[in-house]
Amino acid sequence: AAAEPPLRWEPRCRQQLRHLQDGARIAARLPPRLEGRWVSTGCEVRPGPEFLTRSYLFYHNRLFKAYQFYYWDPSCRDPSYSLVIKGKLRLRQPSWITRGATEADYHLHKVGIVFHSQKAMREVASWINQTSGEGCSGFLPPGRAWAPGALYELLSAKSERDCTAALGFAMHELSLVRVEQHQQPLMQPRQSGSRLVEELYLGDIHTDWLERLHYRPTGYQRPMQNAMHHEHPCPACGIIYRADEHHPPILPIRAELPMQLSGSWVSTRCEVRPAVLFLTRYFIFHGTNHTWEGYYYHYSDPLCQQPTFTIYASGHYTQGIPSLKVRGGTELAFKVTQARVTPMDQVTVMMLNSSEAGSCGLTGSWSAGVEQDITPTNGCLALGIKLPHTEYELFKMEQDTKDRSLLYIGERPTDGSSPDSPDKRPTSYQAPLVQCAGASERFSTYVSLKYVGEKNANGNKALKPLPVALLLFIALLFLRWD
Repeated sequence: AAAEPPLRWEPRCRQQLRHLQDGARIAARLPPRLEGRWVSTGCEVRPGPEFLTRSYLFYHNRLFKAYQFYYWDPSCRDPSYSLVIKGKLRLRQPSWITRGATEADYHLHKVGIVFHSQKAMREVASWINQTSGEGCSGFLPPGRAWAPGALYELLSAKSERDCTAALGFAMHELSLVRVEQHQQPLMQPRQSGSRLVEELYLGDIHTDWLERLHYRPTGYQRPMQNAMHHEHPCPACGIIYRADEHHPPILPIRAELPMQLSGSWVSTRCEVRPAVLFLTRYFIFHGTNHTWEGYYYHYSDPLCQQPTFTIYASGHYTQGIPSLKVRGGTELAFKVTQARVTPMDQVTVMMLNSSEAGSCGLTGSWSAGVEQDITPTNGCLALGIKLPHTEYELFKMEQDTKDRSLLYIGERPTDGSSPDSPDKRPTSYQAPLVQCAGASERFSTYVSLKYVGEKNANGNKALKPLPVALLLFIALLFLRWD
């Protein structure tokens, strides 16, 4: 089979994706070991939007104590309220839906809330009094004065009281667990060796507020890191580690970067989407004429080593405007006018060749490793791609602690649909991309990412059979390109 079509690469972009494709020397234990404290590495954004930091402590006897600190602002410097969550977690079997994850059951014993201002107390009390049942209608009497440090009970298993629904609160994230380990090279001069980094991936939060109380995760949210084994530097880690419900973490001020998309951006890790999708992304933005190109490499495994298909898409985008709904974000619209698909395994080839005539490229002509233009058929129905197509996006740029430019693109709707109208614009973000080439840098080489394979008798690359072929086939039927 032929390789993927040539791409325009800058060496650092190629190096980053090769690093991810090689698995980045990641180890993941099944079942995972959770004992210890895990903390956010920065200010997190959940759909809504909600701005928060987290600090979770798991004990040897399966009990846990979790802090969730909520804020008014996207820098996590102005606390609103804090939740103290206590309960018990029981790890079960490996997930048959999300490869590499472990399913778990949890039981909440208590949830308490501490307000950090009169405004926060008044707002939350209003939510609870308006939307909760009879047992919560008098949660806080009207006009009650704010008492700094006072802990109010939202949920108690003993009294069978639960007033958490009004906050959109659920801990379903604990029902899907993955722990990854890797070594971070020491960055100090004249130092060799590496340090252990452990990351905790918990289940994703549904992008639809009305669904989040019932949703059982199949993807992940932004990972937490072990308080004793985290990446360095991490200014937020120690601050969050030392915090409690009475002393919420106030994160350091971070400079806001202007929205300058020009250049190339690439994934920082193998990414996971709901419905059994693993991928890496590579984007090129041309600021002079507001055009863009995107490459989406899909895989069947959580280390992004078993390719299934690649999507190339291109089009143009609008000038960004500051978001009024998500502070710190920028709203843009992206028009997708062209797309090409390269199937990389026999399962995907079979699916595309069995698609309805005229709905996805030339009928019955698909073969592994050979790219095909799907623009003439207005996209590919089997992969959920429609052309031409407009998406209403949310972007944000930050600088990390290593002075790298990061690009956050809006989180995809959990139900697999597309943000094809302004009211479906994201209010949270996917995993960040890192800038690997600036606008002024030249693309010096043309290379291709070949699928991982074994040589056959003729010395050519042969595709590896996939142990989850049936699951992947089902997942592809529900795919919406990212």
